This record gives sequence, C-alpha cells and structure tokens, in this order.
Amino acid sequence: MRAGLLIGSLLLAASTCASAAPERIAPLVLLAEYPVLGMPSGNLSGLAQCGDELLAVSDRDDRHIYRLQVHEQTLQAEALAIQVPPVPPSALPWGLLARAWLAGPWRGGQLDFEGISCDAAGNRYLLSEARASVLRVDRQGQGEWLRLPQALVRQARASGMLLQANALLEGIAVAEDGQRLWLAAERQRRGLLLTHWQGGRWRCLGNCVLLSESAPLPAPAVYGERRLPSSFNALSLHGEKLFTLESHHWRLCRRHAQRAEVERCWSYGEFALDASRRYRLPYGMAEALQVDAEGAWIGVDNGGQPRGDGERRPIVWRVAAPAHGWLAP
Repeated sequence: MRAGLLIGSLLLAASTCASAAPERIAPLVLLAEYPVLGMPSGNLSGLAQCGDELLAVSDRDDRHIYRLQVHEQTLQAEALAIQVPPVPPSALPWGLLARAWLAGPWRGGQLDFEGISCDAAGNRYLLSEARASVLRVDRQGQGEWLRLPQALVRQARASGMLLQANALLEGIAVAEDGQRLWLAAERQRRGLLLTHWQGGRWRCLGNCVLLSESAPLPAPAVYGERRLPSSFNALSLHGEKLFTLESHHWRLCRRHAQRAEVERCWSYGEFALDASRRYRLPYGMAEALQVDAEGAWIGVDNGGQPRGDGERRPIVWRVAAPAHGWLAP
C-alpha cells in the first residue's frame, strides 16, 4: 500500500512540475535542407557537434559513427568504425530485451543507437535504446559501456516510463566535463533523467527522474482531428540549458537543465508540414538535434518513407537561431 502511494505521488509530482507549455511558440527559419548520402542503412537517429565535426548515428548500424560534411547541396556521410565490446546485463526486464533481440535481424542492428553526444575531451556517447545503455567511444574508436546506476531504470519504470517496446530511451546529452548525463524517455510516458559521475561511479543524486508526464496534444490540422502522444525524440545541451526535440508536435523547447521546466519553445512545423516535405505517417519523424549559438541541426529519420516530393533519403535541416538567441528570456 505504501509503495503504491509513493509511486502515485511520484507520478503526480513529476507530471505537474514541468509539463506546462510556454505561452510563446515562435517559428524557426529554415536556412538549408540537406539530403544525406553515404549512410547505407539510412535511419539517421542522432546528431552531435564534436569539435569541428558534425557526427551522426543510425539506429540500423551497430558498428559505425558517421562524419557529415556539406558537399554541394547534400551532406556526405563518411563511416567511422567503432569497436563495441560485449553488452553488459541490462536493467530492463526480460520481455523488453527479448522483443528488441527478436527485432534485431529485421531492423539490421541489435543495439538500436538512438542518440549521440560528445564531451570536451572528444569522447562520443551513444545511446542504445534496445539495452537502455550508453556506449562511450574514444577518439580512436574504442568503445566502453558505462556502468549506469541500477536505480536509473528502476526509478524510471516506477514513474511510468520505459514500459513499452520501442518507446524507451531516445535522447542523450552529456556535459562538457563528462560529469553529468541526461537521458530522454520517448513517450507513453515521456520523461527526462539525470545521472552524475561522483566518487568514481555514476549515481542518482536522490532521484534520477527529473520529469515524467503523459500529455497528449492536438495534431496539426493537416492530420485531422486527432491527438498525438507527447514525445521526446532528441536532446541537446547548450549554454547550460537542455533543449528537447518534440517531433510529434514539430517543436523544440528550452528547459532548465536541473528541473526540466519548460522556458521557451520554437516550432519548425511551418516548413516541415509543407506538402512537399510532409510524410504520409501522421506524426513527426525528426529524431536528431544539435543546438549551437548560430542555429540548430534537425535530423529526420524517415525510415525510407517518401515524403510529398518523393524524397526518400534521410534529411537534415539547418535552422537559424532566434533573433535574440536561444538563451534570451
């Protein structure tokens, strides 16, 4: 009984502390659109700026990171091999792990990398949704699985997250010093988690759960009268603020990095929902985000689906920063 009351209290507190949408949602300006060439498996699922390199991952490729470079009107991907050690035991329950394992041969990858982030030392952090685990890859391509706290998954599931297959961890951001790690649970319920490197290991300082919520919102008018589950599809850290890509509602939002409270949101629906760029599936397909002082990169994982103009390749958009910057009040 007490456990049930505790979980209920956690759910109520988490769903109300940071879910209120800001009043102002300004449109973002599209600067450029780049089809991506050279990713044989497609399915671009994460972006990160590491030094002067724009890197990407595919959720169908367990063995490569991709370096993206502008070439004429496209982004050319160069495959960088990584060494992936055996995967350690996961804190996810057996049923979810089994479903991910069975889907692996069909998907083309067992690890389902859904995000990438970098620290100032040049280490790359890859998020495996299938295992709810993080692989740190050094500059030489050697990977090491982080020993995340067991409490992280346990607390997330107690808060109603990480309960459904293919709706697990979807976004990752790491502090420049590599001492803090944010993770995003995708949907039904969506949420944000934070773990700290302290005393030689990763820890939950109290509760790893910053936010857990379920807040369906109306879909854009072009999709008729329906409601879509709110989602977190990617994370990016900029100026000590956490930016969330919320593709089911075609927006990105700035949040307090420690409390997850929404501060400002911006919409990219004005150009993404244009008939030529719209996909048949009735939800947003952007899954990658990298925010910097001048603008942001937004990557689309179209799964090989054609959009209105027939384009089937993964797409990356470059948008301008707001007139007064991402960090303005």
